[in-house]
Amino acid sequence: MTPALADLTWTQIEAEVCHQAVLAVPLGSTEQHGPHLPLSVDADVALALCRGLARARSKVWFAPLLPYGSSGEHADFPGTLSIGQDALEGLLVELGRSATATFARIVFVSGHGGNAAPLERAVARLRTEQRDVRAFSPCWVGDPHAGRTETSLALALDPGRVRMEAAAVGNTADLAELMPALRTHGIRAVSPSGVLGDPREASVEQGHQLLDTLVGDLVAAVNAWWGPA
Repeated sequence: MTPALADLTWTQIEAEVCHQAVLAVPLGSTEQHGPHLPLSVDADVALALCRGLARARSKVWFAPLLPYGSSGEHADFPGTLSIGQDALEGLLVELGRSATATFARIVFVSGHGGNAAPLERAVARLRTEQRDVRAFSPCWVGDPHAGRTETSLALALDPGRVRMEAAAVGNTADLAELMPALRTHGIRAVSPSGVLGDPREASVEQGHQLLDTLVGDLVAAVNAWWGPA
């Protein structure tokens, strides 16, 4: 049976879902990732991680992708679509309440760092309601936005959507140094291209290696929370 929830009928779900089933909900964003990457990078990564979890562990289904997040820091770039923190928090709370009517356990898998605060609040609220909900956000050592790391991931997922001829170095300063200005004025104030890092050394091989690592991190986190399937 396919682990993609959207491919199933309600009768199939009723027949297959058991008390131990986990629903993985991919949460991304639609925001600029420099002149060389599509706006869907964070969403693409979140969906890939959920698919990887479903392949690696039994009794896991993954929900349709949530492609919008809290991306106000990218608002100055054309194409960015943000629903803000309050709307995102409310959406996740209501979705979690609905999903736990069918699934015993829910894990939100977020591919966008800007979703962290509303996601944390939503999960905390759901857990106070005695719902078995967790959140996972991938992390890595490397440049933070549209640099070598994310470009490598995008190349691994779909190289045809990466415009490497347009890749150029952005602001390579440490993120902690940039954060005060970024929070106050947005990313464009610190990087006119929207890139934080240097994407020029990205490769498909690096992307596949990192993707495998991140899927392994997600599987390990789920196993630590709920035990092996």
